[in-house]
Amino acid sequence: MDETERDTENEEALSEESQGAAPVENDPEWAGLLQYLLDARGFDFHGYKPASLARRIRKRMEVVKIEGYGAYKEYLEVHPTEFVTLFNTILINVTGFFRDPAAWDVLRTKAIPQIVGLKTSEEPIRIWSAGCATGEEPCTIAMLLAEELGDDEFRQRVKIYATDVDEEALNTARHAAYNERQIEDVPPDYVERYFEHIDGLYYFRKDFRRSIIFGRHDLINDAPISRIDLLTCRNTLMYLNSETQARVLARLHFALNDAGFLLLGRAETLMAVQGQLFVPVDLKRRLSRKNSRRPMRVPDVRSDGAAGPAEGEPVDGLRLAAIEASPVAQLVVDASGILTVINDQARALFGIREDDAGRPLKDLQLSYRPVELRSLIEKATTEHRPVVVKEIDWLSHKGDVRWLDLHVAPLIRSNGQRGGAVLTFTDVTLHRRLQRELEESHQELETAYEELQSTNEELETTNEELQSTVEELETTNEELQSTNEELETMNEELQSTNEELQTMNDELRTRGDELNSSNAFLHSILTSLDGGVAVVDRELRVLAWNEAAEELWGLREQEVRGQHFLNLDIGLPVDGLRAALRKCISGDGPGHEITLEAVNRRGKPIRCRVNCTPLRGPTEEMQGAILLMEEHVDGAA
Repeated sequence: MDETERDTENEEALSEESQGAAPVENDPEWAGLLQYLLDARGFDFHGYKPASLARRIRKRMEVVKIEGYGAYKEYLEVHPTEFVTLFNTILINVTGFFRDPAAWDVLRTKAIPQIVGLKTSEEPIRIWSAGCATGEEPCTIAMLLAEELGDDEFRQRVKIYATDVDEEALNTARHAAYNERQIEDVPPDYVERYFEHIDGLYYFRKDFRRSIIFGRHDLINDAPISRIDLLTCRNTLMYLNSETQARVLARLHFALNDAGFLLLGRAETLMAVQGQLFVPVDLKRRLSRKNSRRPMRVPDVRSDGAAGPAEGEPVDGLRLAAIEASPVAQLVVDASGILTVINDQARALFGIREDDAGRPLKDLQLSYRPVELRSLIEKATTEHRPVVVKEIDWLSHKGDVRWLDLHVAPLIRSNGQRGGAVLTFTDVTLHRRLQRELEESHQELETAYEELQSTNEELETTNEELQSTVEELETTNEELQSTNEELETMNEELQSTNEELQTMNDELRTRGDELNSSNAFLHSILTSLDGGVAVVDRELRVLAWNEAAEELWGLREQEVRGQHFLNLDIGLPVDGLRAALRKCISGDGPGHEITLEAVNRRGKPIRCRVNCTPLRGPTEEMQGAILLMEEHVDGAA
C-alpha cells in the first residue's frame, strides 16, 4: 500500500469512528463469515483489525448489491469466483521495485555490508521477504545482494524466501515477468544486467530467479522460517490488531539470527521498538536489528565481596532458593572476582564444592576451563550488555562430551554501579545433536528440491506446476507427498503420450508398407506390358517410363523422368503427337491412336503405333496422359 492509499484508509477509518459506526465483533453473522472464509479457503482473518476488514468486505458487498454478512456468505457459497475478487480487495498487493528508495539505500549501505562481513565466504545468506505480493521486493533484494557479492557467489550462497498469503499474487511472482511501467523505477544499468526483454515483457534472469523461493505462508498461523539474516515485512502488520501484531513480531524476532536485520513499514517500526524486541538502526528508514537480552538487575551484593545482602537489608532467602532450585547451572561472581553463589546444578556439572563459594574465581580451574570466564565477565560488565558463547565443548567427570551455552549477564546495583555478573550454563547437547540432524536433513531436502526445480524447468509442458510445487516444498515439508503424486501423474501422461506416438509410428509403417506394395505392383504392371509406356502430366513432363520404352528408344527412366516429352531425343517424331496429347489432356474424347514412321534404338526404321489415353484422377480431373507405343507389323491385327 502506498502513502496515498494509506492516507485514504486512515481517513475512512476516522470517518467511521466519527460517525459512530457499530462494531462488528459481536455480530454473529460477521463471525460466521470469517469462519466460512477460513473453512472454505484457508484464510484466517480473525487477527485483522475488525473495522478495516469490515470496511473492505462491505466494498465488495456494495458492488454485488448485498446487505448483511450472512447474505454475503450465502452469495460466496453460490458464486465461488467471488473469492478471488474479495481477497484481492482485502489483501492490497501494492508493491514495486525499489519502492521508498531511502529505505533501500540504508539497506544497501548499512545492513547488507554487515551481513556479508559477519559471515565467511562459505556460509549461506538467508533472506525472508514476508508479504512479497507480486515479487518486486525479493527481486530488488536479489539485485542488491548480487551487486555486493558478485554473480557466482550470489548464486552459491543466497536463498531468498518470498512468502505471501495470496496464492494468485504468488503465481504472478513466480513468472517474474514485468511490463515497462513496472520496471520504470529500476536503474537502467540494473535493467540491462538483471532482466531479459522478450515479447514486450521484462523477465528477471533465470539464474538469479532460482535463488528466490516463492511459497504461501501465513504470518499469523504458520511457523516462521528460521536462521534469517535479513527480514523485510513492509506495511503488512498495520492491518492486524495489537494482540496479533505482538504475536507476529515475536515470531519475526525468533526467525532472525542474533545479528539479523528487520525492515518494516513506517507505522510498524514503532511497534517493534516499543516492544523492545528490536533495536533501531535507522528509525526514519524503518531499519532495526534484533535486540539481545537486556542486562539482569538483581539485588545488591555486599560491598566487601562476600555473599549476602548489603548491611541494613533483609536476607533475600527466596531469591537464593530460586537460584539453587534452577534447572540450569548458575554462578554469581561479585565485582571483586569472588565466587559468591554456586547452585546445585553447577556443583554437579563442574565438580566444585559448596565451600568453594567465597573463593576468588581465578583460583578455580573453572575460571579457564571449559572457557576463559574472567575475560567474558570483564567484557559483559564493561559494555553493560550480556555476552553469549554458544556450544562450548565440555568433557564431564563421567567422560562424556557435552555442549553448553554460556550466558554472562552483568549485575547492576540499585545505585547504578557494577555488582558483578551471573553466569548461566545451559546444557544444549540434545539440541545440538537434533540441530545437526535437522541441518543435514534440510541440506538433503534442499538438494532434492533444487534437482526437482532444475528438472521442472526442462519440462516446459509442466513448468508452472512443478516449479510451484518445488518452491512450496522449501517452505513446507508437509506437501512432499503431494509433489510426488504430481510427478507420478506427469510420468503417466508422458507414458500415455509415448504409447500414442508408438501407435502413430505403427500406422505410418503400415501405410508405408502398403505404399511400397502398391508401387511394386504398379512397377510389375508397367514391366509386364509388351509395348513401351510413357505417362506424362498436364505439362507433358514424363512421370513414368517402363522397360519396354527403354528397349524401344534407348533412353533409361532416370534420363527422361521430369523431362518434357516433346523435347525427348528419340526416334519417334513426337511433334506428330502434340495435337493428340492436347486433346487427351483437355478431355476431348476417350483416346487417340496414331501410327508414325520412327527409328528404334538400333537405328532400324519401324512403323510405331501410339495409343494416347487420358490420365484421370480420383475426382475424374484430367491429370495427364498415358502413351502406349508399339511397333506395328504389317499384317498384324
